[in-house]
Amino acid sequence: MSARAYALSDGNSFYCSCERVFDARLARVPVIVLSNNDGCAVARTSEAKALGIRMGEPYFKIRALCRAQGVRVYSSNYALYGDMSARVNAVYRGFSPRIEVYSIDESFLDLSDVRERDRVPLARDMRETVRAWTGIPTCVGIGATKTLAKLANHVAKTVPELGGVCDLTDPVQYDHWMARIAPDEIWGVGPANARKLEALGCVSAADVRDLDTRAVRKAMTVVGERLVQELRGVPCLNLEELAPTRKGCAVTRSFSDRVEDRATMEQAVAAHATRLGEKLRREGLGTDHVTVFFHTSEHDRDRPQRSVSTVVTLPEATNDTLVLLKAATHGVRKVWRDGYRYAKAGVVTTDLVPLAASQRALPGFGQLDREHGVALMAALDACNRRFGRGAVVPATAGLAEKRDWSTKFEMRSPRYTTRLDELPVVAAA
Repeated sequence: MSARAYALSDGNSFYCSCERVFDARLARVPVIVLSNNDGCAVARTSEAKALGIRMGEPYFKIRALCRAQGVRVYSSNYALYGDMSARVNAVYRGFSPRIEVYSIDESFLDLSDVRERDRVPLARDMRETVRAWTGIPTCVGIGATKTLAKLANHVAKTVPELGGVCDLTDPVQYDHWMARIAPDEIWGVGPANARKLEALGCVSAADVRDLDTRAVRKAMTVVGERLVQELRGVPCLNLEELAPTRKGCAVTRSFSDRVEDRATMEQAVAAHATRLGEKLRREGLGTDHVTVFFHTSEHDRDRPQRSVSTVVTLPEATNDTLVLLKAATHGVRKVWRDGYRYAKAGVVTTDLVPLAASQRALPGFGQLDREHGVALMAALDACNRRFGRGAVVPATAGLAEKRDWSTKFEMRSPRYTTRLDELPVVAAA
């Protein structure tokens, strides 16, 4: 086994837990959080799972069940969840100097410098601190590799007797649980690979670990071979403390109502381009092309179907909202066709480059006024940071409260931690 040790800390039913932090009435009550446009269940508490509500189940199918069983239903509140995630990770940094934020609710921590006998006590202390300081319940899995830490986290979540912590760097625990975990619970093993492992005679994670690496490589390429090595305690996946440079960026949304006129589509795509510019500037990146797409819904079976996209090329890389917006609306005009009810649109770009080092266009060949654009965008971003996103936007993108096509969040809770006007209020006695 490796001398290294990783912990994976995972927020339990994270979106639902964030809602519970600010409403004590939700304790031990079934809670679900819905996807964009209040479409499907994307987070469920254990009480909701016990009622048979499945992940990804459309809300219209379970609306009656939710009403009958007293399920509290919320729209996604991404501002709240993102801020709570940042607060949880701030706590983690007090327990390990090396952290990889893997997702909004999961983080890997390097515990290699922690003595073996101190790892479980540290993990328990971390769980208690996170709960006390943020209100978020977590489970922690510890392993010699990231894959084993992920497996340990699965055990910690599913075996209440462990008290939310499982340590697979302990040889006794390692042997016990490896023989009891199904192959499809291994990180990175999807349905297709699960069938391949079954064909190789694997019924447990221990069976996968003990496979001949040549057979695994033949069946599952080098990815499978690395998986086996990780299960044996040989690290093949490094901790990524710095997120890799973004290669592409997309802003896409389903409409709350079908869009049938070009003006509305142009406004929607302009709003997406505005958000794209914000994302690129935050990371100092630029792009020299924009792909615009929109399509109808396959659920509108009685209406004609259409899916279209187009690429608009720019003279040089930029993250200037006004340039991106102009390109995106031009893309809409190029491929727009009346007579369709469009359900979704988006703006996508790939091959992003650091803007400071990007090649400039030749003078006279469309070179952009980059210095003026940088100053203007800096002022725009400063206003939106101070007064809230969307406080200042290009007129073409429309005001958020007047976008009839905008994604629905009809059951969203207040953004308690990021909006002054939505702070919790305590009434005087």
